[in-house]
Amino acid sequence: MKTDTHNPTAHAGSKSRRRQLLQAGAAGLATLALPSLVRAQAAKVRVGYWPIAAGLPFYAAVEQGYFKAAGIDVEVQRYAGAQQIMEAMLAERCDGSANGTGSANIAIGEIAAPGTFKIFCSNPSNEKNVLDEVLVPTASTARTMADLKGKRVASGPGIQNVTLAKTVLERGGATGATVVELPIGQHVAALAAGQVDGCYTLEPTGTIGRLNGSTRVLESGVIARYVLGDPLAPWFGGSASLTSAFIKKNPEVAKKFINAYGQGVQYVRTRPDEARQYLKGYTAIEGKLTSEVPLAAYTMYNEFTPADVAHFQKFFDLFAEKGIFSSRLMVDSMLYKG
Repeated sequence: MKTDTHNPTAHAGSKSRRRQLLQAGAAGLATLALPSLVRAQAAKVRVGYWPIAAGLPFYAAVEQGYFKAAGIDVEVQRYAGAQQIMEAMLAERCDGSANGTGSANIAIGEIAAPGTFKIFCSNPSNEKNVLDEVLVPTASTARTMADLKGKRVASGPGIQNVTLAKTVLERGGATGATVVELPIGQHVAALAAGQVDGCYTLEPTGTIGRLNGSTRVLESGVIARYVLGDPLAPWFGGSASLTSAFIKKNPEVAKKFINAYGQGVQYVRTRPDEARQYLKGYTAIEGKLTSEVPLAAYTMYNEFTPADVAHFQKFFDLFAEKGIFSSRLMVDSMLYKG
């Protein structure tokens, strides 16, 4: 039986069927597009940071829009200390850490839950790239580390800071010194008020004390000198990392995130004076201090040399020797491989 193409009813039915097919096709395309939309919305990374100068590549990458350009929504989480960042990562409240987060704190988390953390960038410091230092009041008679014998010396909070402070004082000849934990933001005031006789601290503390005339540097780059045995050796005291669970679940997002973070590192390396503006808001550094505070160096996961890894290992081994680590932890096993 042949269809009558001039039959109005048949023609109407044909148009109706075409509309249905078009609508179904549009719905199908929308359904196909939905997973990519969901993936775009799911490209979120929660990053914890400690408000010190070493986190500058992260701050710059956020403010320069490197993460956004890579299609990544970064949730910036500020913490009072490195230990809290590590604990948040273990509890899956946080996916990664910015530079400045204590490498030993991350290592303690790794020992508690092996295979959890992958370091993709570290910030080495020494006598040349200053992050760590021992300060005394301007009027102090101390001229060497040994002059702090039997004195009260502040350190930042957390096991990494306290262990390093005790080691530096011990190896520098300051026997009998008492280490007191204090938030780094209180170090200058505590020295000025005579509450402590010295402090093992991190920048920008030394620059703040110098600018307001209340403190002076007794020695800088003290971890390289007293722990690594060479004032110019790289001390990888802080690290940026991601959890292995996040990397495994979101391998492409992790790669994009690390690449964008690397852009932040390159920006700080090549345009340091311009990058300094991003210290404001993320740290207590502002005004004249912004241009005065020394900037850390940075080593990405694919830039580590065998000598770098050996120095990093020597740092970790100190914590095993002191009984802080329950076992020896190999640095190489924690480095992101790409």
